[in-house]
Amino acid sequence: MQIRKTLFCFSSLIVLQSFAMAQDTTMFRVDHAHSAQYAQGLPKLNGIKWTFHTHGEVISSPAVVAGVVYVGSTDGNLYAIDEESGTEKWKFTTGSRIPSSPAVSGGLIYFGSYDGYFYAIDQATGKLKWKFRNAERRYAAKHLHGSLPLDETMPDPFDVYLSSPAVWNDAVYFGSGDGNVYALDAATGALKWKFQTGDVVHASPAIVDGKLYIGSWDSYFYALDAMNGKEIWRFKTGEDNDIHNQVGIQSSATVFNGIVYFGCRDSKLYALDAVTGKQRWMFFNHGSWVITSPVVHDGKVFFATSDTATLYALDAQSGAEDFSLKFHWVIFSSPAIAGSTLYVAGQDGILTAVDLETKKPVWTFQTEASKQNLSSVSKPDGAPNYQATFASNFYDDMIVGNNKLHVVGPILASPVISRNVVYVGSSDGNLYALH
Repeated sequence: MQIRKTLFCFSSLIVLQSFAMAQDTTMFRVDHAHSAQYAQGLPKLNGIKWTFHTHGEVISSPAVVAGVVYVGSTDGNLYAIDEESGTEKWKFTTGSRIPSSPAVSGGLIYFGSYDGYFYAIDQATGKLKWKFRNAERRYAAKHLHGSLPLDETMPDPFDVYLSSPAVWNDAVYFGSGDGNVYALDAATGALKWKFQTGDVVHASPAIVDGKLYIGSWDSYFYALDAMNGKEIWRFKTGEDNDIHNQVGIQSSATVFNGIVYFGCRDSKLYALDAVTGKQRWMFFNHGSWVITSPVVHDGKVFFATSDTATLYALDAQSGAEDFSLKFHWVIFSSPAIAGSTLYVAGQDGILTAVDLETKKPVWTFQTEASKQNLSSVSKPDGAPNYQATFASNFYDDMIVGNNKLHVVGPILASPVISRNVVYVGSSDGNLYALH
């Protein structure tokens, strides 16, 4: 009897430990396939558990591992925050912005910075383990988005992310502004291989069945052998040789049931055969970028658009539209799902929880900056007042106008759910823990 009781307790401990482990999120979009499926969600919002303030924008999506939340900020720091109290445990300072979402594996935290280095730091202490030099830059083009001067090369202010790493088979993988996809030895940072694309790579790699899937601003989506970096296939998306608006892949792919799904700035969501790279189907939303990374759930693929601010649910096999929900402001933040609830956030600083059974919003959360400033840059119907914000199509005015809109604390980071808490970062400098 005592033996049975001991075995029962031991088995229960294993189950509890496994359940606790399942609540950790060690990388961008949960796993190597970028499923963005979380074990437990928050169907009802009780309030703010805590708020952690940085001195920059929180574009990085956090990793939550063993009671600690790790997140980057454009103030140049990667922060380790106590999961329960929201207090700082340590911070690691780089030379520039950190809009890369960290990955945690083997006691190390991996992320990129705009100072041109990719970092591995000790998970417990925040001390540097190694760093790797790469040449970071934003996507740039002439006459970008129709801006003037006509012949001036302009960095794209909407290239807001850095590639978030994936750790697999003792290597860490990421894309870079120098056009390369890198594979480094996870323990030492030594180069294992690199693959050169034609332009900036700020999408994040998905790895399934030994294949790495990633898109580039050169208009191609690639499948590479993750062991040696050899190209398996490539797929061509749209081009825009005039104003360079409808071109480039910022969306990170998700891989499900033999299909690779990803969005593109050519206003399309693509579904490709994971083995051959052949197009299964394509959904065209008529002019609005698809920056968000898609999520597949219950036979449907969910994604959101930028200017048209629409959440779509499509049949995952055929691409036929099931339903859509319209919001007011641009959406870059990628949706996440826990249970039957989907979480999606906009650049108006509002996070919305959508019940997938009723297909209706059930609660919203608004950042502090949004509460204070949203009305000052919105029309009466809640849409952004671009006419009052952008003075002209001169490039400098585009930058000034975009900065004005950031007074509302846009949510560019993707929501992360762990142990019934939703974590979401904002451009108002805060990481919010909601329960």
